[in-house]
Amino acid sequence: MFKRALVSLALLASLSTAATAEKLTVFAAASMKDAIERAASEYQAAGGDEVVVSFASSSVLARQIEAGAPADVYISANTDWMAYLVERDLVRTDSEIIIAGNNLVIATAEGTKPAESPDALLDERFAMGDPSHVPAGKYARTALENLGLWKDVEKNAVFGENVRVALELASRGEVKAAIVYGSDQKAVGDLVRAYVFPADSHAPILYPAAATKDGAESAEAFLAFLKSEAGRAIFTDLGFSEATE
Repeated sequence: MFKRALVSLALLASLSTAATAEKLTVFAAASMKDAIERAASEYQAAGGDEVVVSFASSSVLARQIEAGAPADVYISANTDWMAYLVERDLVRTDSEIIIAGNNLVIATAEGTKPAESPDALLDERFAMGDPSHVPAGKYARTALENLGLWKDVEKNAVFGENVRVALELASRGEVKAAIVYGSDQKAVGDLVRAYVFPADSHAPILYPAAATKDGAESAEAFLAFLKSEAGRAIFTDLGFSEATE
């Protein structure tokens, strides 16, 4: 994996001399929107193929690929949905990499003081991803269960179809707070980080990426770029943690 990252610039150089450029279609988790859009722009500027990105919940994208949607690269917000595609032989397993990590926070309106416990922040309506299928929602429910709070606050939860929807509800003031990834909170200037869930309250938040089974050969060049120094710098700058495998 690291060897592939080290040769990414050479791969891009070779791609730039190709007679005809391919167009890569990337399916990426909604929480990766800013990072992947920026990575796609830098990748193309370095001579890579044109990249078209579709963002949605990891579960929605995985099921679209299962149904035959034409994607070259899949980027999930947790390992479960990548495993879902691996089990169905829909990705090239030797291309799979972890591109970033994240943490789970409660985002609220500016002026809210940091809290030592999430109790008071969730005593009114709050937004989170739908835990039935949205990775951020699954992490949130698990964290609240492990902190012994889920039964008390479940009645206040408003479920969004992805983590960015939950963030938007809080940003518009339709809910008091939102449980989102740290990178999402950083992306919205009018929300502050009032609480960070303990790392041991939920499974590690990791972003696996892989080329799809029938994806273009150059899909792996884009994956190599994401693991390169330039790619890692994008994720770090936007609030993601260093990828661990």
